[in-house]
Amino acid sequence: MREHDDEISEDDGDDSPSRSQRRRDALAVFDLAERLVALTDAQLAQLPLDDDLRDEVEKTRLVTQHIARKRQIGYLAKQMRRHEDELPAIRAALDHDRQVARRETAELHRLEVWRDRLIDDGDDALSELLNLFPAADRQHLRQLSRQARAERHDNRPPHAFRELFRELRELFGNGATVDDDAQ
Repeated sequence: MREHDDEISEDDGDDSPSRSQRRRDALAVFDLAERLVALTDAQLAQLPLDDDLRDEVEKTRLVTQHIARKRQIGYLAKQMRRHEDELPAIRAALDHDRQVARRETAELHRLEVWRDRLIDDGDDALSELLNLFPAADRQHLRQLSRQARAERHDNRPPHAFRELFRELRELFGNGATVDDDAQ
């Protein structure tokens, strides 16, 4: 009897995914389908999609009613599961785009921090910035930061505020590599 139990336990060691895992995988493909439908035409054109899948994405975009659209996205996900070997490349391309957007956002935040420091701290922040970029125009940056401070104080339109941001973007964009710690 004991030998029979060992044989049964060996047969139960099935390598197929559990029902829960299959459901998680299906939901992940559904989420991917929703992300594809939400992309612009230019973003979609950059993805490594099969022509059949690209056509299905286009058809899904045409459906506007909520329930019908959800059903169509489910159908798109079903079609995508048939092309399982292409999904990692699609996910990688979407994740790469997301990382690029995060880096751009972080760079904009860094520029905003510098702009605020120049306006609030004045010459101290300007000296620190000029240590990073010795070729920068000290007088022009000082003038812009003072005008931006005055605009803020007088509740005027932020012309110098925006111009200061443009100057910083040009400095950081054209300048040599700057340490991220030097914010």
